[in-house]
Amino acid sequence: MIITSVQQDRHERRRYYVYAGGDEPVLFVHEDVLIRYRLLKGQEIDPGLLETIQDEDSRHRAYSLACVYLGAKPRTRKQVEQYLRRKELDESHIAYALERLEAEHYVDDDEYARQFAAGRVRNAGKGSLLIKQELQQRGISRQAAEAALQSVGSSAELEAAKAAAVKRWARLQGEFHERKRKLTAFLMRRGFTGPVVKEAVKYAAASESDLDNSEDEGLMLDN
Repeated sequence: MIITSVQQDRHERRRYYVYAGGDEPVLFVHEDVLIRYRLLKGQEIDPGLLETIQDEDSRHRAYSLACVYLGAKPRTRKQVEQYLRRKELDESHIAYALERLEAEHYVDDDEYARQFAAGRVRNAGKGSLLIKQELQQRGISRQAAEAALQSVGSSAELEAAKAAAVKRWARLQGEFHERKRKLTAFLMRRGFTGPVVKEAVKYAAASESDLDNSEDEGLMLDN
């Protein structure tokens, strides 16, 4: 079989139709596959290789789509897998793409979990219980989620809880005990553990007391 024509697709500029004498193309492949198999006009091609080449192109397409998806932000293996399935790709091609991405460290669930946990604690003021749930929803194993939270450290979570508590406390209305109840519920919704919530509420309430005492002392000095 002799290749008689190679034509670039009008919409996908890096994909090409390969003709071998007929009106219908025998292949439709990415330029990387085109170059790898030297699919040039005038070259002879073994008809028995057509299926192999097309399968190679399908695997390449799965990998390329995944790379574009990962370009926006880091993703877990589960997220990439779900995305490729929505593209209705063959399961074997999806598996190939995932294995290659993991081998090249473009997909790394452990590193993703560490970065996600650190960001949610320090930037979003979320607690370990909520973060663990969010990680597992993204396909991270329970063990990997727990390891990621350990890498962040309990002190960082407590500091985040204290900061969130002080900020929220200033906006709460009502009697002292009612404000503490509302603050406790707020911190629990954010996923902080019971001991952390207790310490943060105590810290927020004490910070207001310290402020009141400072103001009283100032008034006494003025007098």
